[in-house]
Amino acid sequence: MSQTVIETDNQHFIKQSITWEQFKAVQSAFAEIGGVRLMYCEGVLEIVGIGRLHEMICTLLGMLLGQYFMLKRIRFVSTGAYTQSVKGLTEFQADLSYNFDMEKEISTLCIEVVVTSGNLTKLRKYQLLAIPEVWFWKEGEISIFCLQDGNYVKMQSSLCLPDLNIDHLEECLLMDSQLDAMLAFSDRYK
Repeated sequence: MSQTVIETDNQHFIKQSITWEQFKAVQSAFAEIGGVRLMYCEGVLEIVGIGRLHEMICTLLGMLLGQYFMLKRIRFVSTGAYTQSVKGLTEFQADLSYNFDMEKEISTLCIEVVVTSGNLTKLRKYQLLAIPEVWFWKEGEISIFCLQDGNYVKMQSSLCLPDLNIDHLEECLLMDSQLDAMLAFSDRYK
């Protein structure tokens, strides 16, 4: 059984022509407020409220990928939603991020779960850090972008995880039961 993707309780605000110093001041003002994420990229400030659907998808996606890494014996370092930054240009947190084989300063794979905001301009912040692969989950579908010659190219499958069946992963992410999703996912890779 699949859950319905409904955009609720997430709020989104964008302000352009913001300096790095203004961003840092706003960031400081929001420091004690939970459930809010601030992102900055070349003068654009996004303030996003994080809601229940976002967290459910993000949590399940992280569990399914962890299960996949274990079943396939892929060495990985989950770096979560840590702050990635190029001073003066961009600062953000991907929802999930990973390195493979060993810990690296720059994530190999970053994933964003998009419920209320998001478009391809979000790729720019990843481009500034030269993140090799970025995924966006939106409305039940995963879009994969790989960095090639300094630009992102939309791909049908992951270069980091070429044996991962993205269609099946999407199906599992929409199941009503997280247990059923994990069982269905692991059955495919046993």
